[in-house]
Amino acid sequence: MPMVMNLDNALGIHAHALQVRSARAEVLASNIANVDTPGYKAKDVDFKSLLQSIQSKSKLGMDQVRLEAMDIDSHTKYRIPMQASMDGNTAELGVEQAAFNSNAMDFQQSLTFLNNKIKGLKMAIQGRA
Repeated sequence: MPMVMNLDNALGIHAHALQVRSARAEVLASNIANVDTPGYKAKDVDFKSLLQSIQSKSKLGMDQVRLEAMDIDSHTKYRIPMQASMDGNTAELGVEQAAFNSNAMDFQQSLTFLNNKIKGLKMAIQGRA
């Protein structure tokens, strides 16, 4: 009897983490692009709560859990500025750049982990594990 392997189980939460990190990068990039826009309100994705939401959906057996705009919006919060601006803009360039860079490093870490996991699965399939 052939062994059936579920790719989602094999890759774990890391594939979903990449989706969330990518969505967060878009939000942070928007903040950076609008740092001089009067009245712009900086936002950030609550990574932990969004990932938990995706995990709970996949545990409920929902096949091919995808990150939808609705999921992102419900887990996106306004950022409270460290220093108020005269024009009502809450995006602070240094804060946004630091968050973007941190997110990029985390994305790369998840991507590296997934690459290693896939290499291991490939070796196992080929009988070289």
